[in-house]
Amino acid sequence: MRPPYTRAEPTRSLVRFRDRLGISESHERLIVRFLQMILLGILVVGSVRGDTSVIVNSALGFGVTQLPALLKRDYGLPMDSGLVLWITAAVVVHAVGALGPYQSIWLWDKLAHTLSSSVVAAVGYTTVRAVSEYTPDVWIPSRLMFVFILLFVLAAGVFWEVLEFLAGQLAVVIGSEDVLIQYGLTDTMLDLVFDTVGGLVVAIWGTAYLTGTVSELTSWLNERS
Repeated sequence: MRPPYTRAEPTRSLVRFRDRLGISESHERLIVRFLQMILLGILVVGSVRGDTSVIVNSALGFGVTQLPALLKRDYGLPMDSGLVLWITAAVVVHAVGALGPYQSIWLWDKLAHTLSSSVVAAVGYTTVRAVSEYTPDVWIPSRLMFVFILLFVLAAGVFWEVLEFLAGQLAVVIGSEDVLIQYGLTDTMLDLVFDTVGGLVVAIWGTAYLTGTVSELTSWLNERS
């Protein structure tokens, strides 16, 4: 049975993910800008090579790194800078892999999957926890949150693998270069295993580091209502 519903009040003193990492917001911005410059550099390299995969992955990755600032500017959505750095790092690892490490370094692909799945788990957990605290219509008991995180990550992982498959089939049909590449069923299963590892990391250790972010997002929902 769900406990009596009370709308969460804005928290005055929050321990943010950035604070736990021990970096200031200004330093976070510098690091993110540096990583974004790396993405632009990869885009230039891909353009010089005429490599469609590198161009698309780096361009989309750069767009993803712009989303947090866009959401904060246009909607006032609180964006913990530590989480922004986490997202940007995952995007850069993926874009660098498209340059060649995906083919030459087996563990690079698994590292990218683990890091990306941990970001998906963090975003999913933060959003659902905030919505759960904000409204009585959504509630996931704390004892089930662990399972929810894993299922959410696996669902996202399966969606990504299907997207890779469809992208490969589309490339065959139109006779273009693969933008997303699958390396067979065994590799796909291993990708999902490492997706699970990323989800486990967040489910076991990461939720405590995201408490401040959850509180900020809940307060934002209260203010907008």
